[in-house]
Amino acid sequence: MFARQYFGIFQVSVSFRILQSVSETCVRLGHTFTCPTHTMESKRRFSFSDIKETMEILIPEVIDPAFGMYVWPCAPVLAQYVWFHREQIRNKHVLELGAGTALPGILAAKCGGFVTLSDSANYPRCLDNCRRSCEANGLCGVSILGLTWGEFSPDFLQLPPQDVILGSDCFYTTKDFEDILATVAYLLQLTPAAEFWTTYQERSADRSIEHLLRKWKMCCRHVPLPLFEADSTGIAGSALPGNHTVHMMVITMSRDGG
Repeated sequence: MFARQYFGIFQVSVSFRILQSVSETCVRLGHTFTCPTHTMESKRRFSFSDIKETMEILIPEVIDPAFGMYVWPCAPVLAQYVWFHREQIRNKHVLELGAGTALPGILAAKCGGFVTLSDSANYPRCLDNCRRSCEANGLCGVSILGLTWGEFSPDFLQLPPQDVILGSDCFYTTKDFEDILATVAYLLQLTPAAEFWTTYQERSADRSIEHLLRKWKMCCRHVPLPLFEADSTGIAGSALPGNHTVHMMVITMSRDGG
């Protein structure tokens, strides 16, 4: 029922193939789901264009309870911001946090960035989906990293300084907010000019990261969606973000240290 529900929401009208997979238990946000023996995969096409060029991205999606297996409404908005700032991405180190299907990161790689896609080390299927997204777009130089927010593994500490950090709908569960910002703060301190580009879907007016930004000595700039042509219910030829309210933010270290 869960899978059918989201299949209806996203209205994926492309060809499907049945994937054979072993039964396993998927744990996400404190809930346990038993994944079916057969899962269904689709490829969603996104087309980014302006008067200069057009770029198409294929993103594999799996009808599966794990959140990272779908393109959620925030992702096309962040990808559109990447598209508008692609010259800023070219030849720069880019890390996507909580990548899942990795639309923004894949686009950044296609635009010439040195990209690392990351998702929780506890969700190997999401990391596998990142790899499938790379394969679908002919990308062989993109790194895949198991990175759990708030944990500083040897692989994470060995990352080169990052110029741009991407995060699409990472601020989903309040208990994760500080772990996300602790991870981002560490990365931003390594590169003073670095920025965290992030989108979030408005779900509750009671949620805020303002106090955590002050704690970690960061500041936030809200970017109006019309400035990068993301004020549409359908971005890049898709039906997303639909009628969802999505916000775009750029987070940096506070220049005054406070």
